[in-house]
Amino acid sequence: MVSQKLFLLVSSLISWGDCRAITAAIDASLEWSEAVTKAEDFLAQLTLEEKAYLATGVAGPCTGSIAPIERLGFRGLCIQDGPLGIRPADFASVYPAGVSVGASWDKELARQRGVLLGEEFKAKGAHVMLGPVVGPLGRDPLGGRNWEGFGPDPYLSGELGYQSIVGTQSTGVQSCVKHYIGYEQATGSNPTPNTDGVIIQGYSSNIDDRTMHEIYSWPFASAVRAGVSSVMCAYSRVNGSYSCENNQTLNTILKEELGFRGYVMSDWGGTMSGAHAIENGLDMDMPGGAVSFEGTSWSTSLFGDNLIQAVNNGTLSTSRVDDIVLRVMTPYFYLNQNRADWPPIDPSSKELGDFSASMANYSWSVGGEAHRDVRGDHGTFIRKLAAESVTLLKNQNGALPITEIPRFIGVFGNDGADKSAGLASSPDSELIGTFATGGGSGSGRLTYLVSPLEAIKTWAKGRSDSLVQYVTDNELIPGLLKPNSVAFGAAIYPIPEVCFVFLRYYVSEGPDHSDFDLNNNGSAVVNAVASVCNNTIVVTHSGNVNLLEWADHPNVTAIMMAYMPGQESGNAILDVITGQVNPSGKLPFTVAYNVSDYNTAIVNFTAMDITDPNGRQVNFTEGQFFDYRHFDLAGITPRYEFGYGLSYTNFSLEVLSLKAVSRKGGVSPRPDASKTIQPGGNPDLYDVLVTVKVRLTNTGSLAGATVPQLYLAFPQDTTPAGTPVKVLRGFEKIHLKAGRSQTVTFELTRKDVSFWNVVKQDWEIPAGAFEAKIGLSSRIISATKSFELL
Repeated sequence: MVSQKLFLLVSSLISWGDCRAITAAIDASLEWSEAVTKAEDFLAQLTLEEKAYLATGVAGPCTGSIAPIERLGFRGLCIQDGPLGIRPADFASVYPAGVSVGASWDKELARQRGVLLGEEFKAKGAHVMLGPVVGPLGRDPLGGRNWEGFGPDPYLSGELGYQSIVGTQSTGVQSCVKHYIGYEQATGSNPTPNTDGVIIQGYSSNIDDRTMHEIYSWPFASAVRAGVSSVMCAYSRVNGSYSCENNQTLNTILKEELGFRGYVMSDWGGTMSGAHAIENGLDMDMPGGAVSFEGTSWSTSLFGDNLIQAVNNGTLSTSRVDDIVLRVMTPYFYLNQNRADWPPIDPSSKELGDFSASMANYSWSVGGEAHRDVRGDHGTFIRKLAAESVTLLKNQNGALPITEIPRFIGVFGNDGADKSAGLASSPDSELIGTFATGGGSGSGRLTYLVSPLEAIKTWAKGRSDSLVQYVTDNELIPGLLKPNSVAFGAAIYPIPEVCFVFLRYYVSEGPDHSDFDLNNNGSAVVNAVASVCNNTIVVTHSGNVNLLEWADHPNVTAIMMAYMPGQESGNAILDVITGQVNPSGKLPFTVAYNVSDYNTAIVNFTAMDITDPNGRQVNFTEGQFFDYRHFDLAGITPRYEFGYGLSYTNFSLEVLSLKAVSRKGGVSPRPDASKTIQPGGNPDLYDVLVTVKVRLTNTGSLAGATVPQLYLAFPQDTTPAGTPVKVLRGFEKIHLKAGRSQTVTFELTRKDVSFWNVVKQDWEIPAGAFEAKIGLSSRIISATKSFELL
């Protein structure tokens, strides 16, 4: 049968018993081969029904639950949202979102965040963390879930995702990278009936093979190379087939080409078939039989009893079911999750979960201290990461930093104050309240939140005669702040020396966006404040692109993007405002002047009268050309380019050397096909072929940090049509004291200098001259060096 052939092929490619994970990436006491042996021993003791347990979610105390098998001492799996903190939990930290990590451009901070997240998940009794997010990548700047990921560049997303996984799994907690693959809009992703009752299937992301490999699968390849335990498949279809039953993406690309050894789980409700999905690569159905969170039944699951029946009637091979068990259980043993002292599930998580307590019909490991506080001193790190991600876009006449407390301070905008509907409220449920995070499964439950207004009030107390005036209702501000009006004089007097405007842009799982405007009349608020205050500093909390059409207003002296900073929001922003932290964030996307400058669009299927069940199609005709790659090709000048961000100090870059593997050494255009596939693909792809050394110097008067960036221009005459002008292939966050220099080394691998040959179905190095472009943004290029490899 097809599934049996697949299992034998994957087994031979991946070499279950011999192929080791990257031991530097995961701090585990077992080698992978030892974990495989334990999983095989466990498998040998299972009944067919017990094997089905391991593939099928059930109602339980967690976001997703795999039932215990008590007779073998297996306590089940607790799978929890989400990528920035434990969503169904109290007394857990809420970290900066993925977009903030992307804006930090800091691999070490990404790894540390992963470690601390893993520690908290484990302390609450969870085995699997549903994160990080590298899909959606951010093809369209209006994508509603872009904020959960690291940004629209596959290399940036891949490197930060890699470090996040390494960090989390070093604590013994499994990472589940999501959402695989091409899930670039939420609108129309699930099957729904039209007005005539005809089921209209979820949209199909139609992606060409080269773009699939060089853009959308790239960060997932990095995740697999990091040793990720699980991959979540998305709701939508890819090239006509649902992501959770797509043979090409799950079996051919993920499990064969990339050598993925873990398990593929469905997004919640994303399983569309039983045996068919299993044969095509899906290993785990989540949340199981639940059509909604109101009820679930083993018998109604597309897996569960149906899996058993499929094996018994010969539709599904036993070997494929055994493959599932090995994929699920090997990471469990590898990360020592079978240890006796693994913490029980916090009872409060069970109460805050998606399923009612009466539905959890198994002997779950729930107990110990309820409401256990797992935060430790993690707030200090959260504040640091949030500050490191803040991106300074404008700083006119040195408006920042403010090193002395002004006497008269103004705070305006509905993003500045506490959440009026409470800490646990959805970010879109009130008109007043600062955004620490977006909504949906990627959110977290706040235990506390420091608003910007609170932080500024605390700061101002350092001066006895300081006055903080504020208006946080956006609806009032444009009418109130009119020069020389009686209402203005009554509400705000005297005019502040500095006016802070805090604005927001709601982001969440579920809705995509229809415009780039800051919420609740945000632009009008900026213009109103700037009309009366000649030192207006604007701070935005947003996970997506906003056009900032008021950026050139002469009274807007500074603009800061604070993204989704987590629970220490106000403190982190104030650290940058006062110069306690020198801003070093860089844009993880491109900010345009005009809506028309962008070349992609969210397809609004809800506004269409679709009668064809397959009528929802999203054609990725732009190929690789979105965000900065599109702006480069079209020759469009952005307002603020990808990789851009100001500092309070200055830096210079110079290239010291570029060393490429000697052309006389016989570099082959393609990797050695005889090599055994390792996690991440052919190991030859990760051989270093080019080394570039640059000197970074802090030429200013303050200590600070910046991000040297390496972009690679491929030979245009020997690569296929559709090759970008340049692509990101290296970055490092470097901290330097004033006047100091540091040598930064970039290493380019075979994969970095290759394109995906759709005919040969392999990575290939083109002949001709490459250009390595070194700079401090995608448009600020300090030096260019050429080299050839063939």
